[in-house]
Amino acid sequence: MADTNRLAVTQVQKVVVVDGNAEVLNMLEAVLDAGRYDMVFVESSNNAYTQIKKVIPNLVIVCARIEHLEAFQLLTMLKLDPETSDIPVLTYTTEYEGQDLEGVISQMAEEEEELPLTSRPALPMN
Repeated sequence: MADTNRLAVTQVQKVVVVDGNAEVLNMLEAVLDAGRYDMVFVESSNNAYTQIKKVIPNLVIVCARIEHLEAFQLLTMLKLDPETSDIPVLTYTTEYEGQDLEGVISQMAEEEEELPLTSRPALPMN
């Protein structure tokens, strides 16, 4: 016979949200803040890797905008690290200051053509 006096304990899931704008954060908070999720908000991809390593969440949600390469570096670092490679990652994107995606890609390609071909150091993530 099952012990009916024992309370069902639901484990709280940890979620790290990186680079979310106010609108997205409000939506996620409404959806995930039902008592089952402990959310950690990180404002920048630059510090996200360190925070994710500290928290070891059950899910990472990242805004991966094309003009911010740090988010893509973060995704690479998470998947290459054996401690974080199994964490599911959900990515989303937003428009770049009201421009369409094709316009942003064209602008970035033009800027890239103007730069001489030189090696660039990796951006620091911690």
